[in-house]
This record gives sequence, C-alpha cells and structure tokens, in this order.
Amino acid sequence: MRSKFVTFIVISFLILIGLIGWLGYQSFSTGFSAKAEPHWLEVFFARQLRYLAIPLENRNLRNPVPLTHDSLKEARAHFADHCAVCHGNSGDGQTPIGRNVYPKSPDLRLADTQDMSDGELFFIIQNGIRFTAMPGWGTGDPSKDTDSWKLVHFIRHLPRLTQEELEEMKTLNPKTKIESEEEAAFERFLQGDDASVPGAPIHRH
Repeated sequence: MRSKFVTFIVISFLILIGLIGWLGYQSFSTGFSAKAEPHWLEVFFARQLRYLAIPLENRNLRNPVPLTHDSLKEARAHFADHCAVCHGNSGDGQTPIGRNVYPKSPDLRLADTQDMSDGELFFIIQNGIRFTAMPGWGTGDPSKDTDSWKLVHFIRHLPRLTQEELEEMKTLNPKTKIESEEEAAFERFLQGDDASVPGAPIHRH
C-alpha cells in the first residue's frame, strides 16, 4: 500500500513538473505579449484560482437590491459610462482595450460568467482580479454598495439586451475631447452658426 502511495506521489510530481515545463516553453515561444491567447490549461487554472480566491461567505451572498426597471436602467447607464470601454456595451469584450489585454476581456453573456453566483459577480466588481486588467471598484461594504449590486442585475440581463437598449447606451458612452468638440460644433450649426462646423463654407455678401 505504501509503495503504491509513493508511486502515486512520484507520478503526480513528474506530471506537475512536465506541466510547468510545458507552460514555460509556451511562454518562451510566445514571450509575455498581451496579444497572445491563454492556453486552455492556463485558463483552467486561472478559473480555479479565481474560485478559490472568493471567500465562501461572499459566494453565498444573494443580491439584496430588487430588480426593477429603474435599477436596471441605472445599471445600464453605469455600465455604459464605466465598463463598456473594456467590455463593450453588449458585454462581448470586443473593444480595442478588451481585445488587447491579457487575458482578453471575457464575453459576459456566456455561461462562464452567467453561471457565477450573485456573490461571486459582486466580489469581482468590488475587488477586481489580480494579474488581469479588471480593477476593483467597490467601497468594501457589501451592504452599502448598491451600485455594484445593480451591475450584477445588468450583467444577468446582458444576454437579453435589446437593440433599443444598445442604442441608448451609445449615447452614454464616454466621448473623447475631439468627439465632444465635434458634437458641440454640430449643435451650434443646428442653431444657425454655419462657421462652427469645420469645413463649412464661408458665406460672403
């Protein structure tokens, strides 16, 4: 019995060394570029570590904020203004930042995210995830951070997001200085100031 146990330990150790060596080779061959795609094994270990990093008491938390039209609307606006730059309005992660961080921004509509408990989603919003681009946004007090709980509702809603909601979110996305100036110039143009639009013809009398 003892010899079987020792054999098991030795084999497990050799497998572990082999995996570490293989991951080392993969890193050496691709470098530490943020553009590289994480291998399935790395993704598997990262998800297990993420799960273990969330305390049991947090995983079991239920969303204390009622799901209402108003709470979902507030969360939609919050997501468009703060989260969409990485995750996209639809939650697909297909943004210039989301596609070029390591690991890539996940598609929040898929089961990997949707199957998480309310408490797990809330904990990630509050605390972020180490060694990724996901920062922690919370106040540290789950009972007072209603905005994060509302975001949990919105994340649950992402697979059912309507085109009308997406169009509304576009108007709430942060704008660059140039975009804001162009928008202001166009607004002045609509009010009759032709010269405010770049390239507008100059009327001579």
